[in-house]
Amino acid sequence: MASRRPQRRRDRPTRSERDTRLRVIGGEWRSRLLPVADRPGLRPTPNRVRETLFNWLAPMLAGARCVDLFAGTGALGIEALSRGAAHAVFVDSDRRAATAIEAALETLGAADRGRVLVADGTQAGERLAGERADIVFVDPPFDAKLHAAALAGLPSLIDAHSRIYVEYPAHEEAAINPLLAANYEILRQSRSAGVGYCLARLRPAGDHGAS
Repeated sequence: MASRRPQRRRDRPTRSERDTRLRVIGGEWRSRLLPVADRPGLRPTPNRVRETLFNWLAPMLAGARCVDLFAGTGALGIEALSRGAAHAVFVDSDRRAATAIEAALETLGAADRGRVLVADGTQAGERLAGERADIVFVDPPFDAKLHAAALAGLPSLIDAHSRIYVEYPAHEEAAINPLLAANYEILRQSRSAGVGYCLARLRPAGDHGAS
């Protein structure tokens, strides 16, 4: 009689599972794994970048109202909620991605703390007219060249106390910085594994940046 091989324990997801699941890295839902939509070009913010970003944001996360533009997997907005944000609006033009974010919020028992809007992230200022955000995440598809349009639409959503996170290909930092300079002040900036990212705020009235 042939001996039976002991079954391998499935304590960790396989590589293919990791590729289609989002791991929350901190806060209330730390280490929770959530399914994400299998969509072309979907690119969650890397864990190392998220960790640095949320260390930067830690002093203002409790009770914050967030807007996650070009939300994709919802990684940034969900991480913010896990770490104490009061509410997040997720904006994405892909209906399947939006549906997956709604499912993730339901799984976490957080449907009442999140709103998913199927819309172009560059038009969020118009679609969310009258609303204000403490934190806005701007992470458009890298090959779509939407940073300028997204940043131009933000002033109606934010005030002097708001923080804006911008993510971009690291090699495009020299082009991104001038886009920010006219209206925003960069507070922190870094890069990791080909990803550039920064935290900014509106410039004070009368300060128009570098001439």
